[in-house]
Amino acid sequence: MDRVSAFDEPLKKLLGGATAKVMAEHLGLHTVGDLLHHYPRRYEERGRLTALTDLPLDEHVTVVAQVADARVMVFNNGRGKRLEVTLTDGHGRLQLVFFGHGVHKPHKDLLPGRRAMFAGKVSVFNRKMQLAHPTYQLLDAESTDEAGATEAVDAFAGRLLPIYPACKQLDSWRIAKAVDAVLPSAQEAVDPLPPALREGRGFTALPEALLKIHRPQTKADVAAARDRLKWDEAFVLQVALARRRYADTQLPAVARRPVPGGLLDAFDATLPFTLTDGQLKVSKEIFDDLATEHPMHRLLQGEVGSGKTMVALRAMLTTVDAGGQAAMLAPTEVLAQQHHRSITEMMGELAEGGMLGGSERGTKVVLLTGSMGMAARRQALLDLVTGEAGIVIGTHALIEDKVKFHELGLVVVDEQHRFGVEQRDALRSKGKQPPHLLVMTATPIPRTVAMTVFGDLETSVLDQLPAGRSPIASHVVPAKDKPHFLSRAWERVREEAENGHQAYVVCPRIGDDEDEAAGKKGKKAAEDEADKRPPLAVLDIAEQLAKGPLTGLRIEVLHGRMHPDDKDDVMRRFAAGQVDVLVATTVIEVGVNVPNATAMVIMDADRFGVSQLHQLRGRVGRGSAPGLCLLVSEAHEASPARARLSAVASTLDGFELSRIDLEERREGDVLGQAQSGVRSSLRVLSVIDDEEVIAAAREEAVTVVAADPDLEHLPELRLVLDALLDKEREEYLDKG
Repeated sequence: MDRVSAFDEPLKKLLGGATAKVMAEHLGLHTVGDLLHHYPRRYEERGRLTALTDLPLDEHVTVVAQVADARVMVFNNGRGKRLEVTLTDGHGRLQLVFFGHGVHKPHKDLLPGRRAMFAGKVSVFNRKMQLAHPTYQLLDAESTDEAGATEAVDAFAGRLLPIYPACKQLDSWRIAKAVDAVLPSAQEAVDPLPPALREGRGFTALPEALLKIHRPQTKADVAAARDRLKWDEAFVLQVALARRRYADTQLPAVARRPVPGGLLDAFDATLPFTLTDGQLKVSKEIFDDLATEHPMHRLLQGEVGSGKTMVALRAMLTTVDAGGQAAMLAPTEVLAQQHHRSITEMMGELAEGGMLGGSERGTKVVLLTGSMGMAARRQALLDLVTGEAGIVIGTHALIEDKVKFHELGLVVVDEQHRFGVEQRDALRSKGKQPPHLLVMTATPIPRTVAMTVFGDLETSVLDQLPAGRSPIASHVVPAKDKPHFLSRAWERVREEAENGHQAYVVCPRIGDDEDEAAGKKGKKAAEDEADKRPPLAVLDIAEQLAKGPLTGLRIEVLHGRMHPDDKDDVMRRFAAGQVDVLVATTVIEVGVNVPNATAMVIMDADRFGVSQLHQLRGRVGRGSAPGLCLLVSEAHEASPARARLSAVASTLDGFELSRIDLEERREGDVLGQAQSGVRSSLRVLSVIDDEEVIAAAREEAVTVVAADPDLEHLPELRLVLDALLDKEREEYLDKG
C-alpha cells in the first residue's frame, strides 16, 4: 500500500459497514486518516476514579467508577423488574438504572467492587443524578466474560484511558477499539514538516505523535504529541495562506496613484471635519498598496463608528481619479441602500458626475441590488459597462455573470465574515486585470483569528473613534426577577422620545409563524428557563408597546422579509425623524446611521452572541447626545447567559469582547465563517490559546514559501497541502 492511500482507505473496509456508517454520519469520519486525526478529548488515569460530583446534566458522559451495590426491584405485582446500581468514586455517588429484559446481563456483571467504564446521558430522578440504561465495559479480570475483560485490561493496563469525542450511537471505548484497528497505519503518515524545521524545534516524528496521542503511557507522551500535532495544523494552514499571499503578489494589477487636483482633493476640501490620525495612517497604508502593480489585499478592522466608510470612500475616489471604477459589496440590500445613501450624501454634487447640477470633476454613484426594477437595473448596468459610473454599491447581484465593468480597479467588501473566499474571487475576476481588494469589518478580530481566518490579507486597524462620538451606557434589565426594571426601561424610551430623540427595540424573531432562522441563529441559552418559550418577536412586541407602555409614540417595524421598497421607506422616515421607535430584527446590526437615535432596548438579549450585541449597541450614541443600551433578559442571575450580558454591559472595548466571544463559541464557528473547510483541519490547535504557535508557524511558513513557492523540494508538505485543499474545495462546493 503506498504512502497516501493508507490514510485514504475507507473505514468500512476495516471496521465493517455499520460502525463506518455511524462514524460518517455522526462524527464526520470517512477514512483511516480521519479516524487517526480524531483525537481523545481527555484521558482517565487507570488508578484514579472519575469525579462523580460534578457531572453535567443532559450531557452524554463517560465515567470510570466502582460498583458500591446493586439490587433488583420488583413492581407491578412481579411483572416488572428494575435493576438499580450505585456507583462510587470515593467522593460522590451515581445511580444507574436498567429496566425489563435489560436487567439480566448487568445484574450478572455489575457486582459490588467491580470497576467499569460507563457511558450514558446524565438525568435527574428523585433529585439524584442517574444514567438510564448506560452502556458499559468492565475493567477488571473477574468478569463473567473472561476474554472480554482480559482484552479490556490489556488494552488499558498501566495506561491512560483515552476518552474520545463520542455520540449516542457510538461510545468512547468502541471508538478506541476502532482506533486500535487503524493504528498500524499511523506508520504510513506523510510528515508535512520540513526535516530542518522538525529537528530544529525538537519535535517527535509524526507516526510516534499519532501513537502517543491515542495510546499514551504517560502525561508527558500526551504533551509531546499535542505539541507536535498543533504545529502540523498551524504550519500547514499558514503555508496554504502564505502561498495564497505569494500568488497574489505575482498577479499584475494597474497601479492607482492619487491624482493632484482630482476627485479626492475636491472631496477632502468639502469635509466639515479633520480626519483622525488613525484614518490618515490607515489611508496611507491603503494608498501605498494601491500605487503598486500587484493587487492590494487588505483587511480594514474598525470599531463601529470609527470611520471605516470614510477611509474606504477616499480609496474609491483615488481609484476613480486614476481611471478605474470602484465596487462596494454589502451583505444585505438594506445595507447596500444605506451605503449608497450615505456615500452620495457625503459626496454631494461630486456624486452627480455627468448629471445636471453635478460637478464636472464628479462621477456617477449607482446602486445595484437583486430587487431593483428592470429599467433602473438596465440603466445601472449600462452606466457600469460604459464607465459613466465610477462607483457602484451593491449586494451579491454584483457577482452575477451579466454584470460587466468598463475598468474595475478596486473592490471593497463590507462585513467580510459574510463572504467566502470564492465570492471574493468571483468579483475580482471581473477586472481586465485583478482589481485591488479592501475588506472591511466592524467585528473586532483577535490577532490569532486575523492570522488564521484572514491570513491571506494584510491587516489595518482603526482603533480611534472620531471626535463627536458619545459614550454609551449599557445596563442589564432582569425582566423576570425585577419586572419593575422593565417598566422603567420603557419609561426611559418615552423620555428619550419626548426629548426629541429616537429609539430602537431589537427582537430575535419576526413573528409571522414562519420557521424562523433568525431565532435559531441567536445565542442558544439552553441553561436558561427563558428557552422554554419561543424568542420574542418584532410583530408581537410592536403591538404590545403601541397598546401599552409606548402608546401615542410613532412606532414602526423593520425586518428582513419586508419588501425592499417598504424597508427603504421605513428607514428613510426613521432617519428623517418621522418615527420615534423602530422595532426591528438584527437587520439594523450593521451600517444603519441615525445620529438622533440615542436608546436601544434588546429583548431576549441572551439569545444573541457577544459580538452581535456589541454591533447592535453601536447603532446608538452616534451623535452629540449620549447613548443608552438596555439588555433585557429572563436568564437566571447565576447563569452563563447573564454573565455574558454583564460582560457586554461592562465594557465598550470591542477587542476585549471579541476575546470573550471567541472563548465562548466553538472556534470552529469562527473559522468556518470565512475560510471554506478550514474548520475540518483544526483538531488540537486552539485559536484562543495558541497565539504563539500560530505566530511562529506563520513566520516559518513565510520563510519556506519565499524560498520555494511551489514546494518542489518539500514533496511531503505539498502532498498534505493538496489533500487539505482538495477537501476544502469539496466542502465549499457541497455547501453551495
